[in-house]
Amino acid sequence: MTGQEGVLLALLLGLFGGILSGIPAMLAIAGVPLVTALIASAFGLFDLSFLNFFPGRVWGVMSNRLLMAVPLFVLMGVLLERAQLAERMLGVLGRLTRGSPRGMGLSVLAFSALIAASTGIIGATVVMLVLISLPAMRSAGIDKRLAAGLICASGTLGQVIPPSIILVLLGDQIGNVYLEAQQAAGNFAPDPVSVGDLFAGALLPGLMLVAIYAIYVALRLGPAPEPRAPREPVPASEILFTFLPPILLILAVLGSILAGVATTTEAAALGAIGAMLMAAQRAEGGAFGRWLIASAGLAALVLVGMGMAGLGRAALGTLPGLLALGAAALIAAGTLMAGLRTWRAGLLQGALGDTVRISGMVFGIVVAASLLSLVFRGFGGDHLVEELMASLPGGGMAAIFLVMAVIFVLGFILEAVEIIYIVVPLLGPPILGTDISPVWFAILIAMNLQTSFLTPPFGFALFYFRSVAPPDITTLDTYRGVLPFVALQLVALGVLVALPELATWLPQAIFR
Repeated sequence: MTGQEGVLLALLLGLFGGILSGIPAMLAIAGVPLVTALIASAFGLFDLSFLNFFPGRVWGVMSNRLLMAVPLFVLMGVLLERAQLAERMLGVLGRLTRGSPRGMGLSVLAFSALIAASTGIIGATVVMLVLISLPAMRSAGIDKRLAAGLICASGTLGQVIPPSIILVLLGDQIGNVYLEAQQAAGNFAPDPVSVGDLFAGALLPGLMLVAIYAIYVALRLGPAPEPRAPREPVPASEILFTFLPPILLILAVLGSILAGVATTTEAAALGAIGAMLMAAQRAEGGAFGRWLIASAGLAALVLVGMGMAGLGRAALGTLPGLLALGAAALIAAGTLMAGLRTWRAGLLQGALGDTVRISGMVFGIVVAASLLSLVFRGFGGDHLVEELMASLPGGGMAAIFLVMAVIFVLGFILEAVEIIYIVVPLLGPPILGTDISPVWFAILIAMNLQTSFLTPPFGFALFYFRSVAPPDITTLDTYRGVLPFVALQLVALGVLVALPELATWLPQAIFR
């Protein structure tokens, strides 16, 4: 082992030791490489001039328009969570299923998939599901272990069902690393990889995972017995006004990206405004304000529809142009009214505070990981990884299995954002420099990262669940309940490995 290889090993061991020590992950990810580089330079094993590139890397991160979508998607999710729309949806589903175990379990799963596409924030989703759905599932007679596993697994669906913050971060990293790796391999005009590609690629695998969960829940709970509660009629208008707004919001955000009407950042802004309009409808206020806010939401849908129909750039003097101008004015007035109402209700202040805190954590890790990547390359780690990948028997697939195994193991101790910004820049180039689909590779990582939230003992979904679960559901009960869902996720990952078309067909059909 050479001196640089020994320092690299010490760097990796120190990194994991620092993260496990309990200090903030951002400080460990940035501090350990910096200290290692300073010590190694004293022995002539590192050139400190490499660190001159770090300010440019930070500037590149902070000026990246794609990453502007992260706080906007976070704000969208936090507003929907604080507006308590989820409680209303699950209440309606509970009345529709009349308390039967199978119906309640499948309702919670369907509800979680919808919320996952709306919020995408693991902690908020899991805590919300515990508080809202756990009492309902237990009163329906669902075993506490199955209920715990279903809540933890369903709460992580937001990592793979678009729009997802994880997919935005993966799109940024995969796109950059793929471009560099292809150019290094001699391909100077590779097809760019966008977040829209990843959103389209994750749609079918995400729905496949929900279907696998549903089959397992249906088999575990067996045929539905006689309803425990008498049938309570649910008005069609209540069902419509409960589920239609979030569904339309998701379709508008996803549709505007997939149809090429808006960039990811613009769609995230649309989602944040739509979430604020929905939250404002739940706040106290007069009838005029409610009608104005509802009209603004409809106007936003009209603008998105016009864009999809190719009328978004119509001249001002034409009828489509005048409609677009009127819709924009109505959206502006409704957004102002919604902002005032949510501010007076105290919703907007809390949502903005949570958004700053979560986004600060994400961007802190992004900046720290860029320093780690720089120091790793300064020690020649990228060449060592290339040599390791090339020496594996089995070629590209063996390299992919190695990366998936590393991510799965890291999922026991690290968060998804940390894994993305550590593993993809360090281990991704040898794979992305080949003809392997970058979209498929990214969706494999996303599904693997989702598993990391459930793996004991450090799965973050388990921590969130335990923080609000009742005392009679022990930590061991939670572990036993979640293990079948971890196995199901590995099955879904295997299906995706065997059928790459699940991730590549839709992006090809839409964007190519």
